[in-house]
Amino acid sequence: MAEGSASVPSTELLEWPKKDKRRFLHAVYRVDYGVTSYDIGTGFGHFAIATPDVYKMVEDIRAKGGNITREPGPVKGGSTVIAFVKDPDGYTFELIQRASTPEPLCQVMLRVGDLERSIKFYEKALGMKVVKRTDRPEYKYSIAMMGYAEEHETTVLELTYNYGVTEYTKGNAYAQVAISTDDVYKSGEVVEHVIQELGGKVTRKPGPIPGLNTKITSFLDPDGWKTVLVDNEDFLKELQ
Repeated sequence: MAEGSASVPSTELLEWPKKDKRRFLHAVYRVDYGVTSYDIGTGFGHFAIATPDVYKMVEDIRAKGGNITREPGPVKGGSTVIAFVKDPDGYTFELIQRASTPEPLCQVMLRVGDLERSIKFYEKALGMKVVKRTDRPEYKYSIAMMGYAEEHETTVLELTYNYGVTEYTKGNAYAQVAISTDDVYKSGEVVEHVIQELGGKVTRKPGPIPGLNTKITSFLDPDGWKTVLVDNEDFLKELQ
């Protein structure tokens, strides 16, 4: 066998993420509970929540003493109504006015140092697709929305590249997103090959969590953002 040939993945393996049954399960972020404070860092952007009435949600938040950082109104140059608020731990939430949505958490915004590299990583390692891309050279940033369905149908990652900025601090507040898979082991094998090509790091090899037996694998993307892949059947058993 020629040297290095064993590391060449099959086409079938590399196509697995696109055929797998994947969906966003949850996002994890740390809040003040026994710890005085966490550092959000400069890389994490915000979570976005879909609501049929942004104005009403903002008034509800204001009545409870919430911090409104952008009053509700249409986006610049568009018609979508949005607002921004901060929770007591300093996390920013964008409120987006949409008709009824199956998943109120609709976006997780993360800043990246190389948008093309990030797009390739999430396409190849996680089987996501670019559902929308926005380039705003006049404001020196570009955005790629990535997920498994259109924006109004599911949660998406909002990857943001600010021109000329290649590194951000991660802090210790935002933790990870979790995504389902039908085969943690095969998915982990794909991730390892993509990391060899584009960068990143496996932080937990595929296998069951002691005591729970839920099979997972976890890894960092080239910018250090963490994803956990969770076995579909095991996750459903946990919910029961």
